[in-house]
Amino acid sequence: MAKQMIMGNQAIALGALKAGVNLAAGYPGTPSSEIIEFISKYKKQTGTYVEWSVNEKAAVEVAAGASYAGSRTLVTMKQVGLNVASDPVMCLSYVGIKGGMVIVSADDPGPISSQTEQDTRTFGAYSKIPVLDPSTPQEAFEMVQEAFELSEKYNTPVLLRPTTRVDHAYESMELPDLGPCRTPGTFEKDSKRWVIFPRASYNNHLRIFERNEKILPEEFSKSRWNCIKEGEKNSSPAFVTGGISYTYLMEALSNLGIKDASVLKIGTPYPFPEDLAESFIKTHKEILVFEELDPVLEENLIKLAGKKGLACKISGKLDGKVPAAGELSVEIIKKILCPEAEASAKEAQPDLPVRPPVLCAGCPHRGSFYAVKKAMQGKKTAYCGDIGCYTLGNAQPLDMTDTCLCMGADITMAQGFYHNEPDRYCFSFIGDSTFFASGITGVVNAVYNQAHQTICILDNSTTAMTGHQPHPGTGLTMMGEIVEKISIPKILEAIGVNPVIEVDPFDQEKAVAAVKSAVEAPGVSAIIFKSPCISIASKVGYKMPGALKVDAEKCIGCRKCINELGCPALSLSLKENAKGKKLVEIDKSLCTGCGLCSGVCPVKAIER
Repeated sequence: MAKQMIMGNQAIALGALKAGVNLAAGYPGTPSSEIIEFISKYKKQTGTYVEWSVNEKAAVEVAAGASYAGSRTLVTMKQVGLNVASDPVMCLSYVGIKGGMVIVSADDPGPISSQTEQDTRTFGAYSKIPVLDPSTPQEAFEMVQEAFELSEKYNTPVLLRPTTRVDHAYESMELPDLGPCRTPGTFEKDSKRWVIFPRASYNNHLRIFERNEKILPEEFSKSRWNCIKEGEKNSSPAFVTGGISYTYLMEALSNLGIKDASVLKIGTPYPFPEDLAESFIKTHKEILVFEELDPVLEENLIKLAGKKGLACKISGKLDGKVPAAGELSVEIIKKILCPEAEASAKEAQPDLPVRPPVLCAGCPHRGSFYAVKKAMQGKKTAYCGDIGCYTLGNAQPLDMTDTCLCMGADITMAQGFYHNEPDRYCFSFIGDSTFFASGITGVVNAVYNQAHQTICILDNSTTAMTGHQPHPGTGLTMMGEIVEKISIPKILEAIGVNPVIEVDPFDQEKAVAAVKSAVEAPGVSAIIFKSPCISIASKVGYKMPGALKVDAEKCIGCRKCINELGCPALSLSLKENAKGKKLVEIDKSLCTGCGLCSGVCPVKAIER
């Protein structure tokens, strides 16, 4: 079979399907989102059930039910999603499973698109769940299959920890032959096993300790994912690494012409393969550790050397030799290994311009933020944001996001602001997908505890930031089924929110009036700013009127449209008016004709 370029996330999906996975569930989160989407493409061929769950906690619990019955299950999320899923994950560590369960938690060093840089390897040790750490898409493909075997052998979930550069890397691979998934299992009632009583947890804790401290370290020392590439004995320094950092290190060594380095590669960071690591430490006087993000390998090596009385200097993040935060790269490692060569190479390279992310031209969120801003001008406010495209409402010139913590926190944080300062107008901004994922509980809390706040739901009919995945409000499932859309207004009304106002954010007159009406209502009010994401507008039958233009005769160069909206389609022209002021121009390739700038222009110089 001819080889094809396979994306890392596709490799993980194919590996799970090759292992006969019966059920796959997850919540979209970059860099993991494509795994579920790739599995969905093969669902008719394999018979695998696949879903986007409302959040990561729900996904793990759905998978647990099928796993208890003996079916193989895969759960996908990004690293901060593991926080949401931690309640069932921690309990599953103690209760155990029957059918293999693999939890893919994609880490995001940088962070490139996340709130934090947390390390899933550390969570694995905390939750006592084995962790596999792939270096390439091919390894990820093979590791996920082995993870299912490991899971069933020890009746435990297994964490697979790819990082952004593995998830989104491409490698030439053969597409595997995929047959039907495994025959679904049958649940056998056994309350002593499946009900998490304290005494059972105590006994299981002893079993887990035995497995993780004695059995798996020995087994992992013989694993093909852990290996030593020997160079010169006592070469200074030798290297320990794992995951994507291994590929960076090997490329850096090759570029620098270093051929005799000794390298210990660790693909199973938890439980730590002590026997293999001990044999490596014994033959070297100095070891340098390259890893992202926490010093997991480094700390284990130092602990092992101390326990065994081995005289070896171990360096890395803890002594400042390796950066404590952010991604590693070939360039960073080369600079650490050979500072002089990298310094001269750096001088020949110009710095790249900074390109901060902005809301797209025609994004309905811009209209939503601007309507609230106009309505609340001069008032004492708090604007609590959330995770999604609309986090970009914090950028100038909108400046409409005062806080952003985690998914769903906008609604509850606004309540904290209100209870602390009752005279402050408290707003929360949340997307439609995030509302279903983690917003509803906060609304219940607000009504029950008699807060005064206005909830702004920015409903663009999709999960935009992670790739336009469906959610309960879209009326479509990942199995391709058309279902009844779950109504956000009805949910809010059932909870007791009043008023609930739905408005088009591009109709600024009505949008501003809606804000003014909502904020003066007692208790909890809501405004649903409803307009589709510009990237899917045509797919849902929403036609934008086409690009606008600037009448050069009317434009006075006041720049109000640029200074108040920050739309990327607006810029200053090289042309000047009679008074020497540069005119505004509109990039027709970006402009969608949403009309916000036309409404802002004081001289009506922007027209169709």
